Amino acid sequence: MKEARAPPRVKSGRHFVSGLGSGMASAVILQPLDLLKTRVQQSGRSSLTDSLREIRQSPHLIRSLWRGTVPSALRTGFGSALYFTSLNAIRQQVQQSSVGTPLQKQSGSSALPSLSNTANLASGAIARTFAGFVLMPLTVIKVRFESSLYSYPSIWAAARDIRRVDGIRGFFSGFGATAIRDAPYAGMYVLFYEMLKTRLGALASPMSSLPKDGARRPASMGAWMASSVNFSSAILAGAACSAISNPFDAVKTRIQLQPQQYRNVVQAGYRMIAEDGFRSLWDGLALRMSRKALSSALAWTVYEELIRR
Repeated sequence: MKEARAPPRVKSGRHFVSGLGSGMASAVILQPLDLLKTRVQQSGRSSLTDSLREIRQSPHLIRSLWRGTVPSALRTGFGSALYFTSLNAIRQQVQQSSVGTPLQKQSGSSALPSLSNTANLASGAIARTFAGFVLMPLTVIKVRFESSLYSYPSIWAAARDIRRVDGIRGFFSGFGATAIRDAPYAGMYVLFYEMLKTRLGALASPMSSLPKDGARRPASMGAWMASSVNFSSAILAGAACSAISNPFDAVKTRIQLQPQQYRNVVQAGYRMIAEDGFRSLWDGLALRMSRKALSSALAWTVYEELIRR
């Protein structure tokens, strides 16, 4: 007798809510790192020391460090919700198409479907590009809030100013650089994350043999150990993928802050190298690696635990 399956709408809603909660939590906690990264990337003459000095001179230090939290939390929360929901839908569809049987969950620390390396790479890239396009207006507003080049009093004031100066097109400034950054990043992230979970899970779990075939497989993993494996895998994958994709993030920031001066990926990249040197493409690398590694670890660990429970 086949086990009854939950309606797709309920499953999708659960993934959406889990992604929303994990994304908003990581955005609020790590907002200072994101703000400092934007300040460092906004100009080749900006540095982490200068940015910290400027913030320390503010009469409201905490408020200055968490400036832009609302658009950041909305963008990251709903972005994570859309990403995890679409990623799960794609992975379920791919697994069902591949094996033609009801979904089976991975053993060990994972609460998600098990796919091939190629399928993990493609599904992560597609899901992230889709979520990035839908949330692009919030991304532009978030970046401008975090920059010292603008002083918007509210999200609506920022939206009105962008609409007045740059038109509707202004809300999608930097989408090309974002897509070039996010598609490989997300694809490689899902690939590395799943591979690391398998490797670390095998190291963390004692091996047990099944009585019928005698084959040795990882034993069932407790909740604490599963969360530890997922957190470690996510933080390593996030750090590695952030380092690879940082040049496109630096270009994207310039385009979103000054679209009249930096018009597209090629022109912006060339101008940055010509004016500020090749190292400008790596501005904010340490901050971005720290922020993305921690946010990925928090988001994916919380997400998998919410799905598991």
